[in-house]
Amino acid sequence: MKVKNIIITALFSLITVGFLIMNIAIEDKDISLEERRKLAKLPEFTKENIFSSDLINKFESYAVDQIAFRKELRSLKSLVNVKLLGQKDDNKYFEKDGAIYKIEYPINYSNLEKTTNLLKNVYDKYLKNMNVYYAIIPDKNFYLEDDHLKINYDELKELVNKKFTNIEYIDIWNELSLDSYYKTDIHWRQEHLEKVANKITTSMGNEDLNSAYEKQNVGKFYGTYYGQIAAEVEVDEMYILKNEIIDNAVVYNYETNEVLGVYDTKDTNDKYDIYLSGATPLIGIKNPNVKNGKELLIFRDSFGSSLAPLLIEDYEKIILIDLRYISSQIIDKFVEFKDGQDVLFIYSTMLLNQNILK
Repeated sequence: MKVKNIIITALFSLITVGFLIMNIAIEDKDISLEERRKLAKLPEFTKENIFSSDLINKFESYAVDQIAFRKELRSLKSLVNVKLLGQKDDNKYFEKDGAIYKIEYPINYSNLEKTTNLLKNVYDKYLKNMNVYYAIIPDKNFYLEDDHLKINYDELKELVNKKFTNIEYIDIWNELSLDSYYKTDIHWRQEHLEKVANKITTSMGNEDLNSAYEKQNVGKFYGTYYGQIAAEVEVDEMYILKNEIIDNAVVYNYETNEVLGVYDTKDTNDKYDIYLSGATPLIGIKNPNVKNGKELLIFRDSFGSSLAPLLIEDYEKIILIDLRYISSQIIDKFVEFKDGQDVLFIYSTMLLNQNILK
C-alpha cells in the first residue's frame, strides 16, 4: 500500500509539474476564435501592486484564459454535462441538426417595459410628424420545432403592439425561416433577406425592390455560439450581396469621422462587423445614384447592419442609429429630424427582452 501511494503521488506530481511547464512554454494567444474575444494578457507586476486584489484578479483571468488545452477542456466540460449527465443544454446552449442555439426564456417583463418605453419616448420627442414604422425580428428559436424552452412570442408581440399604437407594424416573420440564420450565430444571413427588405420597403410606400445582387463569399464565419458546447458543427460561410448601388454608396461613421464603403473587410474578432463596420452609434449612407430627396432613419440593433444595404436603392440618404451606444436624449445634436422622413424601428426579440438602450 505504501508503494502504491508513492507511485500515485509521484504520477500526480509529474502530471502537475508537466502541465505547469507546458503552460509556461506555450506562447500566449491574443484572441480566441471560438469565443470571438480577446484573451487576457499577463498583468504587469510592480512593487505598488504586488499585493493588490486587482493584480490577483487580473492574474486569475490571465491564467484561465491562457491555460493549455483551453478549447479542449471547455469541450470536455460540455460533453460531460450533455452526454454523460444527460442535461438538455449546457449553460443554455444546445445543438440541434448541426446548428447551435441558446435558450432565450422567459419574457423579462420589466426589461421589455423599459425598452419599449424608451423607444416610445423617442417617437414622442422626435418623430410625431414623420412616417414611422416598426418591425420585430424573431430569434431563430422561433422557427425550431423542438421542446426546449422558448419565450411566448405571441405575447411579446402583443405587448409591443399595445405600446406602439401610433406606429405602423410591419410583420416580417413569414419572410424568414430557419435557413435565414447562421448555424453558429444569433444573426440572420444577408443573402436570405431580399424578401424581408422588399416587405419593409413596400410597406413604407416604396416600389418593389428591383436590384439584382451578386453573392460574394467572404470566408468562414465563427459565430457567437461556435465553440460554446462540444458539438460537431460546421463553421458557417459568410456571403455579402453586392451591386452597383451598394458599391457606389458612401458611408460616414459619425464616431470616427471616417468615410467608408458599405462593407468593411478588415480583420476583426467578429466577422459580422463587415456590415457597416459593426457596432457604432451613428452611421450615415448616401446614395449618389438617387436624387429623390427621400431619407430613412433606422433605429436598430446589430441585425440592421446587414439589412440596411438592401434598402439603399430607394433613398438618397439613410441614417442608422444604435441606441445601445448613444443616448436617446442627445441624438438631435447629430441627426436632423424633418417632417416627411421615413423612420423604421427594427429590433430583435432578444434586444427587446433586455434593458440595454440608452
